[in-house]
Amino acid sequence: MAVWIQAQQLQGDALHQMQSLYGQHFPIEVRHYLSQWIESQTWDSIDLENPQEEFRAKRLLDSLVQELQKKAEHQVGEDGFLLKIKLGHYASQLKSTYDRCPLELVRCIKHILYTEQRLVREANDSSSPGGGLLDSMSQKHLQINQSFEELRMMTQDTENDLRKLQHNQEYFIIQYQESLRIQAQLSSLSTLPPADRVLREPALQTKRATVEAWLTREANTLQKYRLDLAEKHQKTLQLLHKQQTIILDDELIQWKRRQQLAGNGGPPEGGLDVVQSWCEKLAETNWQNRQQIRRAEHLRQQLPIPGPIEELLTDLNKQITDIISALVTSTFIIEKQPPQVLKTQTKFAATVRLLVGGKLNVHMNPPQVKATIISEQQAKGLLKKENTRNDSSGEILNNNCVMEYHQATGTLSAHFRNMSLKRIKRSDRRGAESVTEEKFTILFESQFSVGGNELMFQVKTLSLPVVVIVHGSQDNNATATVLWDNAFAEPGRVPFSVPDKVLWPQICEALNMKFKAEVQSSRGLSEENLVFLAQKAFSSSSINPEEYRSMTMTWSQFNRESLPGRNFTFWQWFDGVMELTKKHLKPHWNDGAILGFVNKQQAQDMLMSKPNGTFLLRFSDSEIGGITIAWVAENPNKAGERMVWNLMPYTTKDFSIRSLADRISDLNHLLFLYPDRPKDEVFSKYYTPPLSKAVDGYVKPQIKQVVPEFATASSDSTSASQYMDHASSPSVSHTHTYGMYPPSADSIMDGDGDFDLDDTMDVARHVEELLRRPMESQWIGHTQS
Repeated sequence: MAVWIQAQQLQGDALHQMQSLYGQHFPIEVRHYLSQWIESQTWDSIDLENPQEEFRAKRLLDSLVQELQKKAEHQVGEDGFLLKIKLGHYASQLKSTYDRCPLELVRCIKHILYTEQRLVREANDSSSPGGGLLDSMSQKHLQINQSFEELRMMTQDTENDLRKLQHNQEYFIIQYQESLRIQAQLSSLSTLPPADRVLREPALQTKRATVEAWLTREANTLQKYRLDLAEKHQKTLQLLHKQQTIILDDELIQWKRRQQLAGNGGPPEGGLDVVQSWCEKLAETNWQNRQQIRRAEHLRQQLPIPGPIEELLTDLNKQITDIISALVTSTFIIEKQPPQVLKTQTKFAATVRLLVGGKLNVHMNPPQVKATIISEQQAKGLLKKENTRNDSSGEILNNNCVMEYHQATGTLSAHFRNMSLKRIKRSDRRGAESVTEEKFTILFESQFSVGGNELMFQVKTLSLPVVVIVHGSQDNNATATVLWDNAFAEPGRVPFSVPDKVLWPQICEALNMKFKAEVQSSRGLSEENLVFLAQKAFSSSSINPEEYRSMTMTWSQFNRESLPGRNFTFWQWFDGVMELTKKHLKPHWNDGAILGFVNKQQAQDMLMSKPNGTFLLRFSDSEIGGITIAWVAENPNKAGERMVWNLMPYTTKDFSIRSLADRISDLNHLLFLYPDRPKDEVFSKYYTPPLSKAVDGYVKPQIKQVVPEFATASSDSTSASQYMDHASSPSVSHTHTYGMYPPSADSIMDGDGDFDLDDTMDVARHVEELLRRPMESQWIGHTQS
């Protein structure tokens, strides 16, 4: 709801306060007829203290005048005639009033909007304690902007008082000099004849008494002015400290928390522009008040008057210096974090930013930033202010960078583009802790001065925890450490403590966030999926989600202890599912074609009530990163009996050879995707188009798979096919090498599951050789004419 609509609903004193905002300087009719346009403009983005913003303010003034003129032109009828004249008059009036000072128009409208929003909020809070006309975020930002306006007015007030004090003190000094001159004249009377002395002395004595009485009275007045000014500064600093606490301890900490969750796949942390604009306003207001306090101190030194003011000014100076120091050190932040799983000898990047650098003119002498990797223990010592300056836990190449100022954005930042961790020095690990559970951090530090070397700052900031690996095989376990830390770290913790156990719903939230981000899918984990995961995590058979809400999962259960009867952990299994889905199954997961999180018994129960040929896709329980097809069909050993069959799981290597959709297309006995969707309706859009005809006398080989027990006369099973061993249970298996090449020597996949060109050429030669063999081969080459 527009603010103006709400403002018109105000009553009593609030309505009078709102009406008093308007007058000749800005008529209320302009606010009424241009309310939508006024509220759609970016008044807050204009810095009133920056003369360079005058051009933007002038454009807004011109636009306002044009909008008024257009509104006037569209008025018709008898009533419209009078309104047309009035609006045209207001357009001319505003143009002449603000044309030479357009920033004052912006100041006026900002004040009007802030006050209206405050009045609406207060009225709404009093009438509806449980809810608001404005959402909580808007209210919070409104309060911040309102406080800045209040600080601006308080700072302007103390500036005026300071000038008045300076003027009065200068006049006092002049009168004091006059008193000294009179005293000198009186002293010189002793050299005059008695008659002359008697003649002149009374007048000088009277004049001296008058001046000294005035000086005594004015000294008390000056002392009172000084005390009043100090009290005003005290109130300003209290509000300033409160405002800074809200921005640094709430808004900036929340941004850092969003940044941490983004490392787990959470929504982007958002830009820093709004926070930077607030921090710059803080810096500007801080510095103005500091200069005022220093000027007040200078006036006191010029004219020492006994009293408590000296101690007050010393205390104020310390307070404002502490506030500025907290602002500068807290706004030295990492805008782009280094990778949290960091492989040695691998290039990586990071960006640090000083949010108040431009406003404090730090870029006039650009500081250098240094990056160092330190251990968790060293990070703890750093926060305790222990001497760890020369300590590091490794060597980072290209770890120095000069901060650059970007005029267009007003940002001061250092972009480390080519860092590389040359070596790492590990500490003694605790108990069962592995190398992938050991946490490090990148320390960024710099030093610079502000205000012409008035204040010197040494700033430091720590990256999110980093796990260092030396081989890709460690990535899985390192990611688990990072996931747990990002998800469950508390603000303000001691580096890098995290709870050893957390509630299952928290685990679910972290897993769902990570799954959607890795698979890049809007389809996350359903409640049924999460129940399946709980069953796996806790070795439970319960299907009631409520039973798991109060259960806790330990880090050991998550990624240290193997699942019962398996040689892998809960996380390793889940990570394998994510990798497989991300690389090969994403479209099918998005289509809802993969149930996935279903165990063998559940699959059997679901399929036995369906017609023969109904199948579903579920993730393998026994293999990391595997998916299997379960289907219902006749039992060949018992006439009239049906049973559920399970294909040996497919993995990434299998789908690198032939896609899931093509494999399902090959198996003619698969008819309906559970519950009852014809398979071609679901998968046909992903089938590989038929091969083209032979050219230059060559035919192209075609790979197809067949389950021998379910091959029909019309299928390709009469030729050779991929052979699948039939186990004693209703499971159908196949060898992952397909009998096509030796188990390891000629794999076409490298250690990371990617194609290797040389190995691929070897495989091609194998295929060519196999095509010359008799038809009992496991693979078939189809010629097409």
